[in-house]
Amino acid sequence: MKIELLKKETVDVKYFEIEAGVRYWEDATVNGSLDHNGDLIPCRKGDYWCPFIDIDKGKILNWEKGKTAKIHYKVCDDGNYKLLDENKKIILNNDGYVPDALAPNDESFGDYIILQIDRNGLIKDWDPNFEDLIKREFIFS
Repeated sequence: MKIELLKKETVDVKYFEIEAGVRYWEDATVNGSLDHNGDLIPCRKGDYWCPFIDIDKGKILNWEKGKTAKIHYKVCDDGNYKLLDENKKIILNNDGYVPDALAPNDESFGDYIILQIDRNGLIKDWDPNFEDLIKREFIFS
């Protein structure tokens, strides 16, 4: 009988890609205005909020420059979270609960993305810890 074991190794990750199914778009303000229908928030693709973050800088690379936001999105289990290397190769791909890194100043309970983003796409108090994401079952690509 043959079995496959996951090999533990240390890797450099550069990017954090998110696809989060937002339940209530009105749980955000953009440039100080309530975003009733999710029409104002950058990085929206259909029913999903899809920021692409430079992990070291805490910067959302696909952010629309000049917009600020305060986000408190309920996602529950409708999210996909990927850690990628500098060549954008997927290192870790995980569906499910919201990682703690997406609520740097609050408790997400695995259900909420709670962020403040400045006009340059920088996330306030960004200091990610991906342990909760890594400890879950995951798939190497």
